[in-house]
Amino acid sequence: MSNILITSAGRRVSLVKAFITELMAIDHTGKVYVTDAYPKLSPAAQVAHKAFKVYKINNTGYIDSLLEICKQNKISLIIPTLDTELLRLSENRKKFSDINVQLVLSNQKFIEICNNKLSTQQLFNKLGISVPEIYSKQNYKLPLFIKPLVGSNSIGTLIIKKENQISDDLLQNEKLQFFEYLDHDAYDEYTCDLYYNKSSELKCVIPRKRIEVRGGEVSKGLTENNEVKTFIDIKLAYLEGARGCITLQLFMHKETKAIKGIEINPRFGGGFPLSYLAGGNYPKWIIQEYMLGRTIDYFDDWENNLLMLRYDDEILMHDFEG
Repeated sequence: MSNILITSAGRRVSLVKAFITELMAIDHTGKVYVTDAYPKLSPAAQVAHKAFKVYKINNTGYIDSLLEICKQNKISLIIPTLDTELLRLSENRKKFSDINVQLVLSNQKFIEICNNKLSTQQLFNKLGISVPEIYSKQNYKLPLFIKPLVGSNSIGTLIIKKENQISDDLLQNEKLQFFEYLDHDAYDEYTCDLYYNKSSELKCVIPRKRIEVRGGEVSKGLTENNEVKTFIDIKLAYLEGARGCITLQLFMHKETKAIKGIEINPRFGGGFPLSYLAGGNYPKWIIQEYMLGRTIDYFDDWENNLLMLRYDDEILMHDFEG
């Protein structure tokens, strides 16, 4: 076996620790390395075996810098974590396979669909999953939800409840789309961690009820084995092009239990540590499937009603020199 590289590590301390735990349980000589544009200021970089400074993702040298790190450090597996790098990596998949490095990454077409909100809604429709209504900017109902066609982590989103909140800039901005607003008084919001094998077959689904969100990332969450899991098992047993951890956002009506699809992120989500601690050992399965060539069985023996309460912690670096 060889080593794992987690890119754009940033604040993903729990994810890095999980991969270290699972890799070393199988191979005590294995290392988990990370990359970051500013590793000295990355908490996750402080817990990895080693961290590498790389160009920003939009820099032309980004891919070459990753390839060089892989060559020099016996990397055989890359775990991407950031939306903006997924497409670039998928476009360069062959460069990595040529040096025997596997990307735990969905195929390019699936990533492109997930990157665009309208394309994602079309995919939901194809799968028989209801979605919030899309409004034209000439004909809409209040309240409504405005979000960019491209983006994640609730960046650039707005809830509009009064007509005077809709400015000319919002109406004229072609990058923004108007959607039906799903009120949290009527709907529960779920982020679901799905594991797909290399053949795009669903092997695990863990719905996480979002109780509280801070900065687009869950701060209080609860695992629930309920209608959402059954729904996903039926509708998404096969998802063409999906591989590894897929993060799916859904809303379920509190009374009717009607479910609506919101978005899909083809990567680990910020709240994944809850699923991992509940027994969804996606890091272990990735290592087994990609590095050991094993078959992953369907798994649903995870802990139901496990509550996660997050808090801030500190990493201190003495005599720091930037």
